[in-house]
Amino acid sequence: MSILWSILIFGLLILVHEFGHFITAKRNDVKVDEFSLGMGPKLFDLKKGETVYTLRALPLGGYVRMAGMEDQDQEDPRGFNKKTVGQRMAIIFAGPFMNFITALLLFILAFMVVGIPSNSNVIGEVLEGQPAHLAGLKTGDRIVAINGEKVENWRDLVTIIHGSPGEEISLTVHRDDKVQIFRLIPRKDPDSGFGIIGIMQSWERKGVFAATVLGLEQTYEFTKLLIVSLMQMITGAIKPEVAGPVGVVSMVGEVSRFGLGSLMTFAGILSINLGIINLFPIPALDGSRLVFLAFEGLRGRPIDPAKENFIHLVGFVLLMALMVIITYQDILRVFS
Repeated sequence: MSILWSILIFGLLILVHEFGHFITAKRNDVKVDEFSLGMGPKLFDLKKGETVYTLRALPLGGYVRMAGMEDQDQEDPRGFNKKTVGQRMAIIFAGPFMNFITALLLFILAFMVVGIPSNSNVIGEVLEGQPAHLAGLKTGDRIVAINGEKVENWRDLVTIIHGSPGEEISLTVHRDDKVQIFRLIPRKDPDSGFGIIGIMQSWERKGVFAATVLGLEQTYEFTKLLIVSLMQMITGAIKPEVAGPVGVVSMVGEVSRFGLGSLMTFAGILSINLGIINLFPIPALDGSRLVFLAFEGLRGRPIDPAKENFIHLVGFVLLMALMVIITYQDILRVFS
């Protein structure tokens, strides 16, 4: 399941990234020769109009091949090289931009479908074999008092329970318009030392507007966090922690244990990460192409196409080498 979820997530993020390039190219009347999802050997292709849509074996990348992009001497009047600097920058930027939009939509969907942890004093789940389950508590019970002390929210009741390991407590519960008293002893958590009784809070689904506001906030916060973390890694302020495909598959397996909402949030974080990385001025990535286009705009004439293509080729080779090293480290980390 980890591999299946990983393929679906990778496929979605690559698809939306390349679709951003594709749809913006089409809107600017650029001839698109091929839209490829995946890399390596071809599994399937379909020609529709002037574009060949291809599915390839390795779900680790993709590309949109446009007339006049690689062979910039090509004289196709609808070629990428025949468009203005602004149009070409829009086409290149559209890929990473779609990753940010996808992250936002995933966050909004997670808030609407799964929701967020509620601060209500209603029990969302009772874990089997734990003190609450053995005492007879059920999902949907509302805990209104502990040891006679009124509790109005989840934070209040957790504070009291955490502070009572090994001590008998009395819970006043509302169930089906009736008041019931339950007595139990919180067990001591071996890691934290807190008292726990085996209950989980309920979740609160959000409407479209509230979910959109929360989604925008989460997209901004994760974007800021990832940029700061990457800059700290580059400057040496923190130890570099990177993961390749194998590492991501391992993380997807861990995250999937917490449900669909966590998977959607994790996919959103990966999408933001992909958008940010692609905007870095590294040869072969979108950020590098944007830098070359910015120089062209300032100079008033393009940089020698042969030199630019050579720089992108060298960058691609170095990125593949880096990917092999990261994958090797991922494998060692998994087996250790």
